[in-house]
Amino acid sequence: MLEKTFNPSDIEQPRYNKWESSGAFAADADSDAIPYTIMMPPPNVTGSLHVGHALNHILQDILCRYKRMKGFDVLWQPGTDHASIAVHMVLENQLAEEGTNRFKLGREEFMKRAWEWKEFSHGNITTQLRRLGTTPDWERERFTMDEGLSDAVLKSFVQLYKEGLIYRAERLVNWDPERQTVISDLEVNMKEVKGKLWHIQYPIEGEEATSITVATTRPETMLGDVAVAVNPEDERYKDLIGKYAVLPIVGRLIPIVADEHADPEHGSGAVKITPAHDFNDFEVASRHNLESINIFDEKAHLNENAPEEFQGLERFDARKKILAELEAQDLLVDEEDIKHSVPYGERSGVVIEPYLTLQWFCDAPTLAKPAAQAVRDGRTKFVPKQYENMYFAWVDNQLPWCISRQLWWGHQIPAWYGPNGDVFVAESEEDALAQAEDAYGEKVPLTRDEDVLDTWFSSALWPFSTIGWPEDTKELARYFPGDTLVTGFDIITFWVSRMMMMSLHFMDEVPFKDVYIHALVRDEKGQKMSKSKGNVIDPLEMIDKFGTDSLRFTIASMAAQGRDIRLSEQRIEGYRNFTTKLWNAVRYAEMKECHVQADFDPSQAKLVLNKWIIQTVKRTTEQVESALEQYRFNDAALALYQFTWNSFCDWYLEASKPLLAESSAEVQSEIKATTAWVIQQIVTLLNPFIPFVTEEINEQFVGSSDMLLGAKWPDYSSIEFDQDVEAEIDWMIRMISEIRSIRADMNVPVKALPPLLLKDATEGTQARVETYNVIIQQMARISDIGYTQDVPKGAIQSVLDEAMLILPIADLIDLDQERARLQKEIERLNGEIKRFEGKLSNEKFVANAPDDVVDEQRQKKADAETTKEKILNALKQLEAA
Repeated sequence: MLEKTFNPSDIEQPRYNKWESSGAFAADADSDAIPYTIMMPPPNVTGSLHVGHALNHILQDILCRYKRMKGFDVLWQPGTDHASIAVHMVLENQLAEEGTNRFKLGREEFMKRAWEWKEFSHGNITTQLRRLGTTPDWERERFTMDEGLSDAVLKSFVQLYKEGLIYRAERLVNWDPERQTVISDLEVNMKEVKGKLWHIQYPIEGEEATSITVATTRPETMLGDVAVAVNPEDERYKDLIGKYAVLPIVGRLIPIVADEHADPEHGSGAVKITPAHDFNDFEVASRHNLESINIFDEKAHLNENAPEEFQGLERFDARKKILAELEAQDLLVDEEDIKHSVPYGERSGVVIEPYLTLQWFCDAPTLAKPAAQAVRDGRTKFVPKQYENMYFAWVDNQLPWCISRQLWWGHQIPAWYGPNGDVFVAESEEDALAQAEDAYGEKVPLTRDEDVLDTWFSSALWPFSTIGWPEDTKELARYFPGDTLVTGFDIITFWVSRMMMMSLHFMDEVPFKDVYIHALVRDEKGQKMSKSKGNVIDPLEMIDKFGTDSLRFTIASMAAQGRDIRLSEQRIEGYRNFTTKLWNAVRYAEMKECHVQADFDPSQAKLVLNKWIIQTVKRTTEQVESALEQYRFNDAALALYQFTWNSFCDWYLEASKPLLAESSAEVQSEIKATTAWVIQQIVTLLNPFIPFVTEEINEQFVGSSDMLLGAKWPDYSSIEFDQDVEAEIDWMIRMISEIRSIRADMNVPVKALPPLLLKDATEGTQARVETYNVIIQQMARISDIGYTQDVPKGAIQSVLDEAMLILPIADLIDLDQERARLQKEIERLNGEIKRFEGKLSNEKFVANAPDDVVDEQRQKKADAETTKEKILNALKQLEAA
């Protein structure tokens, strides 16, 4: 017998341990079954999982459980990512609290602490994934810095270098002076801030009375100016093109060049060119063959290329000193208040510095071309399709990818430098030494590049490095390319595109056939979750409070394609009620002595009510299959929810109660067998979504010693649809629903049992009434059903098909009081409708509010109008009574 209540905390851990020890999570490379592969987006080893991770992994787990039940050999490849910058940030913050930093600590000790942190964070992550009920093949778990994946990184780097697709060059990069490393464009947040536009006079060489005024938001970089640019069509400056300006403070002569980069409509129309500290200026300098002068060091302090009195100053302190000096020289002619975009580091939060430095680059423009074509050809499909636009916007506009980072935690670049700076790229130091000996004619000492690779470089190899590459393993042959990638839109550019590039280059295949892009999880008001707002929902706290199944089903039910999830504790609590409803239904079946019968054949059921619920099981299963194959998780969950709660619990079980009390032993036996069979189907179909409660019911009620984790997806091919059965039960449900609606609209007391009269009922309707009389009386709460040709005074009327339903209620309610109540409700609804109309007629609201918010207001207005119409009809009947 099931316990009175389902207590998730009592069974979840033991149940998961039983699953894992069974070996059911494991893929079998020797299997004859069709393989199905999902590569887990590896969580960063930076602490604990958030609700976005929960969404991602729950959806993957639903797919994997479903595919296993469908007979596939499923490889769900788990793993974690070393996350260079993120781990550095965690550790460097810890070191700062200790009053030290990584440079004082030293590389060896820092790496030791990094590995210790990895073990701690990895343990947290895998524990949390288990608490979510996920079923990856833990025996195959990988880490982006484990030995095999590190070999893959070395192999790919060396090969790309030999092919000319990796090279070393001096280019402008996004430099984080706080972390002292390069960051990618994708890790830069542009913020609109208040600032100044300073207008500075640059004297013209040999013309004391002449100057050119430049406008800049960054006067601290002027010490690295190499030119002034004006638009070739700007009449104001045509006579100055080709002349030289005198760089204030420095005194260096810099040319005045004509370039369309200068906008005559912006500022003064003349711009200073500082190629070492501005991306646009770098391009101008390249066009005009100008030198680049880097005036900052790694901390964004002025270096030896600045005048001595400015050397060592922090960049914003230097700005103040430069402005003061310009003012003293009477060269600062204007200071204008503006708003402009400033780049900030996503992790450090400091202003990012365009910085000229020697870095390693990957030729992403070349690698991106086949990656773009593969999606255009349909070899890889995005779901929803609109995310292809984001993908193309990135891959079609690739710039060289800076893959070096000035960090210690990560894959150290396999490049060694000889005494004269020659570079030797090799998979090992021994190979590099051999190359150097061939080059120099003797053995020479080499120094290894201290930098590490961008984390996304190793992650780009994830679909094939995790299953053996560069070795030719049977797993690689069987499970690559993968079938599905489940991920968020925020890493289409970071990760998805780069996996496509690397897989096509090294494997000549796309890495996955489908890319399912799930939405973001926001709070109930649609706001992004953040600790500062205090609106973060911790998935583990929700599990502790409501159980894993409740969280899983909530997320699945809300995972509509292309629409962000508005999650709240109340929603999770609501879906906890669903598991409770299922549990209580099974307890009821136990009390009625319903037992699963091994020889029960659903296709041979005789009672129409039983045939109907059996057919509904088949229809629901088809809906779930179709939805999951199309990654419509919410549709699959909704189909199961509606079937379990509405069709089975609210209609079948309630309708069968009077039959169990009054029918023959044969009918009762078939109802009990059908009830138990349907419960067995429900827990099987629901298992991928809510595995813990369904496994408990399967073991205790169904009495199965076999886990649902290893069960087969049901096959109902022997069950045929009978339209007459559908029509019969549909009529019964509509009849009961209409009577209930009348009772509710008219506020008929629950205990009151009015009679039901039918007018103009056909013989077919009368036959149905005879068949379902006892069910209708009990479920609609009426005393009896009769027939009439006259409508008695004080009766409420409605129509069902051809028959008029008449409910005499004058003696059961206070008609005057009820009229007043309905009139008051109409007035309330009028106010609601007016409020919705006001919002929807506000052009600003409709234009600026999210589409789902506007749609919600429209739906609420429509619902209110429908309710008002219904009440007006009821009031009209009462006034005639």
